[in-house]
Amino acid sequence: MGFFLETLLGGLMVGMLYSLVALGFVLIFKASGVFNFAQGAMVLFAALAMARFAEWIPQWTGIQSLLFANLSAFVLAGALMFVLAWLIERLVLRHLVNQEGATLLMATLGITYFIDGLGQTIFGSNVYKLDIGMPKEPVMAFENVFQGGILINKEDLIAAAIAAALVALLSLFFQKTSTGRALRAVADDHQAAQSIGIPLDRIWFIVWCVAGVAALVAGMIWGSKLGVQFSLTTLALRALPVVILGGLTSVPGAIIGGLIIGVGEKLSEVYLGPYVGGGIEIWFAYVLALVFLLFRPQGLFGEKIIDRV
Repeated sequence: MGFFLETLLGGLMVGMLYSLVALGFVLIFKASGVFNFAQGAMVLFAALAMARFAEWIPQWTGIQSLLFANLSAFVLAGALMFVLAWLIERLVLRHLVNQEGATLLMATLGITYFIDGLGQTIFGSNVYKLDIGMPKEPVMAFENVFQGGILINKEDLIAAAIAAALVALLSLFFQKTSTGRALRAVADDHQAAQSIGIPLDRIWFIVWCVAGVAALVAGMIWGSKLGVQFSLTTLALRALPVVILGGLTSVPGAIIGGLIIGVGEKLSEVYLGPYVGGGIEIWFAYVLALVFLLFRPQGLFGEKIIDRV
């Protein structure tokens, strides 16, 4: 029982991190109606900025403090993501208002390659260490309840708590603020939103800024765990099944979908892996997403689209 709970807890913590990446897809889609392939590149760019600024700030200021360097790097990286969001809205999205979804999709593909190249040009293409002060040592818990206790990775636990707090704040932002309601209105119909006075350029700028902050937090956490390297862009691919499972238009769906995928990956690898030769953790999420596409393409919480002729 203890081993099962240990595996389950590990899956929940990884799933929350998946949810954080998937949230970027949902935010952009809710505000523009386009699937943002650039989210993985944004995660990488934000992680690169955070890692390199944390390395450069002690050299610039002479202050050898990890906390000061990380806080300053976070602020600078966040400001850089805001500038990036402004440039995307000003140079790309503003000229594509009311265009077909395929046109906007291709635009995000172009943005992806631009951000990848820009990140290499500014920050370099090596593997960089990002130390944000999270403890790496695992701890044993519930030793009096289960024989041998449960091994908990403190870094994963803190990372999951940070991701959960950000997801909760964004959920409240969408549901309780006038800006959040305006974002939903823009997603439903660009022209109708403009006709009632909702400024489309400002809304798109805000949502790309919010998605940039989500990418920064995701990049910071995953960069601390894995190192900042260009394989971080594949996080977007790992988040695709989460979005399909939860629904492209649902913030709670991104959370539930991430938890289901995280737990499913861990449990299937531990309990089914020995019977199929291992490696099930790599493709389990995609098979589950395929099943949902066949029987419930809108996902668990997505809105069912009905076309009336």
